[in-house]
Amino acid sequence: MDTVEKIVEDFASDIAMSSFSGTRLRDMIRAIRACKTAAEERAVVRRECAAIRTSISENEPHLRHRNMAKLMFIHMLGYPTHFAQMECLKLIAAAGFPEKRVGYLGLMLLLDERQEVLMLVTNSLKQDLNHPNQFIVGLALCALGNICSAEMARDLSPEVERLMRSREVNTKKKAALCSIRIVRKVPDLAENFMALAASLLKEKHHGVLISAIQLCTELCKASKDALEYLRKNCIEGLVRILRDVSNSSYAPEYDVSGIADPFLHIRALKLMRILGQGDADCSEYMNDILAQVATKTESNKNAGNAILYECVQTIMGIEATSGLRVLAINILGRFLSNRDNNIRYVALNMLMRAITVDALAVQRHRTTILECVKDADASIRKRALELVFLLVNDTNVKPLSKELIDYLNIADPDFKGDLTAKICSIVEKFSQEKLWYLDQMFKVLSLAGSHVKDDVCHALIVVLSNASELQGYSVRSLYKALQAYGKQGSLVRVAVWCIGEYGEMLVNNVGMLDGEEPVTATESDAVDAVEVALNRRSADVTTGAMCLVALLKLSSRFPSASERVRQIVGRNKENVVLELQQRSIEFSSIMQKHQSIRSSLLERMPVLDEASYLVKRATATQATISADKLAPAVTPGGLKLSNGVAKPPSDPLVDLLDLSSDDAPASTIASTTTPNDFLQDLLGIGGVSSSTAGVPSTASTDILMDLLSIGSSPSQNGTPVVGHPGQESKPIPAAPEAIDLLGSLSSSTPVSEIKATSALPQAMDLLDGLSSSTSVSGLEKTAHPSITAFQSPTLKITFDFKRQPGNPRETTIHATFTNLTSSTFTDFIFQAAVPKFIQLRLDPASGNTVLANGNGSITQGLNVTNNQQGQKPLAMRIRMSYKANGEERLEQGQVSNFPSGL
Repeated sequence: MDTVEKIVEDFASDIAMSSFSGTRLRDMIRAIRACKTAAEERAVVRRECAAIRTSISENEPHLRHRNMAKLMFIHMLGYPTHFAQMECLKLIAAAGFPEKRVGYLGLMLLLDERQEVLMLVTNSLKQDLNHPNQFIVGLALCALGNICSAEMARDLSPEVERLMRSREVNTKKKAALCSIRIVRKVPDLAENFMALAASLLKEKHHGVLISAIQLCTELCKASKDALEYLRKNCIEGLVRILRDVSNSSYAPEYDVSGIADPFLHIRALKLMRILGQGDADCSEYMNDILAQVATKTESNKNAGNAILYECVQTIMGIEATSGLRVLAINILGRFLSNRDNNIRYVALNMLMRAITVDALAVQRHRTTILECVKDADASIRKRALELVFLLVNDTNVKPLSKELIDYLNIADPDFKGDLTAKICSIVEKFSQEKLWYLDQMFKVLSLAGSHVKDDVCHALIVVLSNASELQGYSVRSLYKALQAYGKQGSLVRVAVWCIGEYGEMLVNNVGMLDGEEPVTATESDAVDAVEVALNRRSADVTTGAMCLVALLKLSSRFPSASERVRQIVGRNKENVVLELQQRSIEFSSIMQKHQSIRSSLLERMPVLDEASYLVKRATATQATISADKLAPAVTPGGLKLSNGVAKPPSDPLVDLLDLSSDDAPASTIASTTTPNDFLQDLLGIGGVSSSTAGVPSTASTDILMDLLSIGSSPSQNGTPVVGHPGQESKPIPAAPEAIDLLGSLSSSTPVSEIKATSALPQAMDLLDGLSSSTSVSGLEKTAHPSITAFQSPTLKITFDFKRQPGNPRETTIHATFTNLTSSTFTDFIFQAAVPKFIQLRLDPASGNTVLANGNGSITQGLNVTNNQQGQKPLAMRIRMSYKANGEERLEQGQVSNFPSGL
C-alpha cells in the first residue's frame, strides 16, 4: 500500500513539474533551492524554460509578466534567456503599469546597449516619456538612464530636456540623472543641458539638488564651454546650498548621525573643487563658506569626518588663501590622532599632496607623523614613512634620522627593508659632513645590515676611500660593530673591506679623533675578525670571497701574521664552492712563490673618483626610471635600454682582486649583469668584451699575466679586451711567449726583469690593468659611411660605424645628437629597440644637455651584434625624450638605412 501511494505522489509531482508555467515565481524559486546538486538545478531550469517557451508560442498574455519575472531570476542564476527578449517589448507596449514595470525591469536586466533589439524599443520609450502618468514616465527615464545608446540619446534627448522642466520632483530628479547618461554617451549634447542644470540648483528638494550637482559635474568633464558657463552661473547657487544645509535645523528626512544630509555636502564640495581649480575669482568667492564648513562640522562622527575630508580636498584643489590651507592641514593633523585606521590613512595620503602646497604647515605635525611610522598597521607605517621622507630638509635631518634609526632597532622584520632604504636615502641626500654620514651609516649597517642594498655599500666605500682623515676612525668603528653585530651581511662586507685596506690603522690607532676612545686590537685580533666572518655559516659567496681578499692584503700589512693567514687561506683549497676554492689556490700561490712582488701587488686601493661615481649613479638611476616608464614589459630582442644601463661583464683579472660578483661565472655574455657587482663597479673596471660568436675563452691565459697587463698578441679570431663602457679600448701589449708567472717564475726574479722579458714599449705598473687609460681592445676597425639616422625640424642624429674583422657580426655605432632649434635641450635620454636576432648594448652618453643652434652636440656609443648577419639587415627603432623650455617632449622613429653588410 505504501508503494502505491508513493507512486501516486511521484506521478503528481511530475505533473506539477511539467506545468511550471502556471506556477508562481516563489514556487519556482522554492523548487530550485530544494535541488541538492547542480544537475538537479539544471533540470529544473530546463523544464521551466521549456514551459515558458510553450507559453510564449501559445500567446498567453495573462502569464507574460509572470514568465518575465521567472526569466529574470533564471538570468541572475547565469542561464541563457535570449529567447524571451521580445517578451520585454510586448510588456513595455502594454497599457497597464504592472506590465510596464516588469517589462522595463526585464529590459534593463536582460538587454544592454549593444543589442539590436533596442532599436525597436525607442518608439515605446518616446511614448512613455510623454505619458500623463508620472510613474510610467519614471520607469521610462530609469530604463533610458541604464541602457541608453548614442543613437537613443540623440533621439530622446529633447524629451528628457522637457521633463527636466516638469513640476513633479521625482520626474525632474530622474530626468537629471538620465541626462548624465546622455552627456556621457554624446558629449556634443552637453550645451543643451547647461542652462537647465544651473536652474535646477535653485530647487529646494535635496534629491533634485544632488542630481543637478551630479549633472553639473559631468558637464564640466565633458566640455570646457560648460565649465566656463557653470563658473559664471553656479558658484552663487552652490554657496547658498552649502550655507542652507550647514545652518539648517534638524530634519529627520536628511539626518545621518546628527549631520544634515552629508551626501549633499560632499557632492557640492566636489563640484566646488572642479569649478575653483585654477580660477582665483571663483576660489575667493568660496573661501568663507569653506571655512564655515571646516569649523562647524563635527569631527566625532564618520559622516562629519567625510565632510571634513572632502572640504580639505576642495581647499587644497582651489586657489585658497594661506590661512584656509593651514586650517585644512590642521584638520588632517586631527585625523592622525583618530582611532580609525582608514581616517589616518586618508589623512596621510592628503598630507603627501599638501606638502607641495604648504610644507611649513605640514611640518608642524611632524611629531604625530613620526608616531604613525610606529603604528601597528602596515599600510599606515609605509605611508607615514613616505611622508616623513618628504618632510626631511637640511634643518631637521638630524633629529628625524635619529628617530628613525632608534625605531629601526625594534621595527618589524617585514618593515625593516623599507625603513632602511628610506634612512639610507635621507642620510645620503642631506648629509652635511662626512663624519655624521659615516656614523649614521654604521648604525644602519649594525641594526639592519641584511636589508642594506649593494649600491648603498658601494657609495659608502667610495666615501671612505676619499675621506683619508676618517679612515682610521671608520675601521675602528666597523671593527667594534663587527664584534657586536657579526650576523649583518652588509656590515660584514664593508667591515672586512676596511680591515683589509686599513688594518694597520686599526692596530696602531692611527687618525684618532677628539673624544674617540682607542681600540685595543692586535694584528691577531684583526685576522681573527676576518676569519670568523669567513667561517660563519651564514656567510654567502660574496662575503667569503671578500674575506679571502682581505686576508691576502693583511698578509702584506702584518708580516708577523703572514704564516697564519697562509694557513687560513689554504684551508679553503678544497672548499665545495668553486669560487672560494679558486681564490684560495691562487692566493696561496701568490703568498708562497711571489714574495718580492706581493707588497706592490697588494698595496692599498687608490682613491676612487667620487664625482664620477655620483654622476654615473645618477645616470643609471635616471635611465632605470625612464626604462620602467617607457618599457614596463621587456622581451628578448625587444630590449629597450637607456643611457648607461648596460654593464660590462666581469673579467678574470677582476675576479682575482674580488672586484666582480660571485654569483655568476667570470666569463659572461656581454648582456649579463649581476646584482652584487658593486665592488667591480666601484673601480669602474669593464669586463671582457665578448659575444656569442667569434671570441675564444680566456681560460688559457694566466691570471697573474693579466694582472701585470701581459697578454698574448691579438689573433684574427678575436682577443680578450678590458675597457670602460663608452671609452676607446687599447690593445693588450704583446709578449713574445706566454709566461707562466705563477709556475716557472721564481720568487727572486725582480720586476725589472719581467718588464725586460716581456719587451713592453712603456713602463708597466703592477695595477696597470685597473687603470682606465689602459683599457684594451686591440682590434682593427673597419669603417663604413656615416648615415643620418633621424632628422626632424628639432633634432638630427648621425651614426658612424666601425666593424671588427675578427667578428663581422659585431658593429660599433657612434651616435651624434645635434639640436637644430634655438632652445637648449635638457634631460636628454636616448633609447633603442631591436629585433630578437640582434643584441644591443648602449654605453653612457657624453652628457644630457644638447646646446641650441647646433653649438655643440652629445655622443653615445652603441654596440650591435647581428646574429643573422648576411641574412637579415640591421633594423632599429629609436626614441628620444628631453625638455625644451621646461616642456617635456618625445620623438621617435625607425632607422632602416643602415649600410649593407652590417
